[in-house]
Amino acid sequence: MRIGVTYDLKADYLAQGMSEEDAAEFDSDVTIYAICDALAGMGHRPVRIGNVRRLAERLVTGERWDAVFNFCEGLKGVAREAQVPALLEAYDIPYVFSDPLTLALSLDKAMCKRVVRDAGVPTPDFAVIARLEDVARVRLPYPLFLKPVAEGSGKGVDSKSKVTDAAGLKAVAAALLARFAQPVLVETFLPGREFTVGITGTGADAEVLGVTEIVPKSGYVGPGYGFENKLEGWEEKLDVVTAPPAEAAAAGAVALAAWRALNCRDGGRIDVRCDAGGAPQFIEVNPLAGLRPEHSDLCFIAKYAGLTYDQLIGRIMASFLRRHPELARRRASG
Repeated sequence: MRIGVTYDLKADYLAQGMSEEDAAEFDSDVTIYAICDALAGMGHRPVRIGNVRRLAERLVTGERWDAVFNFCEGLKGVAREAQVPALLEAYDIPYVFSDPLTLALSLDKAMCKRVVRDAGVPTPDFAVIARLEDVARVRLPYPLFLKPVAEGSGKGVDSKSKVTDAAGLKAVAAALLARFAQPVLVETFLPGREFTVGITGTGADAEVLGVTEIVPKSGYVGPGYGFENKLEGWEEKLDVVTAPPAEAAAAGAVALAAWRALNCRDGGRIDVRCDAGGAPQFIEVNPLAGLRPEHSDLCFIAKYAGLTYDQLIGRIMASFLRRHPELARRRASG
């Protein structure tokens, strides 16, 4: 099959003057080459497309693909991750990973938490500060944890994210509102262990690929797995280890329930953190999880599960093809 690959290349945005933090969610050439090589190894013909504007330009000229491996984070708006799949649906082109509704919902952490909470998945109590006046209406017990409502890659999470009083709440909320120009999510702080759950598949076929634990070291910054802890040299700040069986089973059950409630597809990652009693709770989902070899959490999870990078991409593609049996039949017939 001829498979287009959509993505946002980090180098392009850095060249335009964007900061490392602003461009944190975007991908390196290493990642795109690895994805394309894996697809080619399965007998597909990968075609690099680029971001949503490049996709739109090529669609208008009449170019088409049998399917698209959509790895595009988007640039503008709270629904930015939904732009490519929405455009592909308009042109009736199948694509890998979740649909526009799920991608828009999952990026807005507060809306996402409302859905998983309604589905019975445990998640910390929370409030949303859309403007500074909303601080006075927060009725959650301290300590609290603050972060932007619609960012990824740990952006906005640092040593100041945990607050212990009203003055701290107001100061950090004001700084985040000014810095990210979007609402602030305020959650009950969970003091327990932090896990990352890798999932492949869709719906009833979804399964836990593996669970890793984030173990802070002396250089760890702040109380959470934030941006500074994910930069190059992260090995000096934390260890990523296979979670013990009992903890992995508990975290995996919470993550899988959230994955299904949100209708996530094909592959991704869910972050889970434990409360003071050790019970795991849903923090957030990444349905377009990083796929940089030897760097991204989902790749570590796959490696610990005994899978090569190509096998991980193979599992994701297998889930996609189960959703599109017509493509699987076409491929089988040559």
